[in-house]
Amino acid sequence: MFDPERFVAECDAAVLAGGGAAAVYELVASAIADPAAIVAALGEPIRSGQQVLHRSPRLTVISLAWPCSFIGRPHNHLMWAVIGVYGGREDNIFWRRCPPDARRPIEAVGAASLLTRDACQLPDDVIHSVTNPLGKFTTGIHVYGGDFFAPAKSHWDGEALTEQPLQGGPVHKSLSQD
Repeated sequence: MFDPERFVAECDAAVLAGGGAAAVYELVASAIADPAAIVAALGEPIRSGQQVLHRSPRLTVISLAWPCSFIGRPHNHLMWAVIGVYGGREDNIFWRRCPPDARRPIEAVGAASLLTRDACQLPDDVIHSVTNPLGKFTTGIHVYGGDFFAPAKSHWDGEALTEQPLQGGPVHKSLSQD
C-alpha cells in the first residue's frame, strides 16, 4: 500500500542524507511500480490538477493529473526533479538555450515518453515541455529538490519561444481547468 506520509518522509530522509535526486529516483520508481496502490491512497482523478503532498524549502512532492490532450509550454524548474508516471503517458521535449545571436532563444534537443511505471530524473538546469497525448488523464508523482513554488521560474512562449518570467505559483497554471 502506498502511504503518502511515509513516502514523503522517505524522500526527505534521502535528501537529508545527501542522496539527492538519485536516491529519490529509487523511491519514486518503487512507488510507481504499483500504480493501483497510489490510486487507492490518493484517489482516482476526476479532474486535472495538482495535489501538493509536501512543501518545504528542501522538498516538494506533488501528485499531478494532466488533462486530456494537454500541451504545456517549455518551462524550467531551477531545481532537480524526479517524475514518475502512475497512469497514462507523459511526452517531454527537452530544450536548451541558444547563443544570444541565434534566430531563436531555445531549441529542442531531445525527447522522452514516460509510460505508466516509468520514472525520470531531471537536472536543475533542464528546460522541458510536457504533453499528454491521450484522451484520458496522465497521472504522476513529481518530487522537486526544493520549494517548487518559491523560485522565480521562466516559461517560453509557444510560438516565438521568447522567455517570460513566471513568478511563484505553479508552472502549469492551466491544470486547474478541464
